[in-house]
Amino acid sequence: MTNLIRAHVFVSGTVQGVGYRYSTYNQAKQLDINGWVRNLPDGRVEAVFEGKKAEVEQILRWCHQGSRSAEVKNVAIEYEPFQGLTSFEIKGRDW
Repeated sequence: MTNLIRAHVFVSGTVQGVGYRYSTYNQAKQLDINGWVRNLPDGRVEAVFEGKKAEVEQILRWCHQGSRSAEVKNVAIEYEPFQGLTSFEIKGRDW
């Protein structure tokens, strides 16, 4: 169980309106990663990824590129205690 990690990320740049959340969802599903992704009111995308360390590190590298139309400027990563999420979802706006 020690190789299971949780990463909380904030992605800035041109990452809304370019399919970034849907591409993130597809990547997470391919890599068997659980968590969620959502748009923030300040134009960033926020996501949480949980899974095996190698797969989470892979999606974190992918986040620097993102969807085909995205222009990623920065990816801030915070590691948090693993919580055992069981699915991956695209969250709607809660602002």
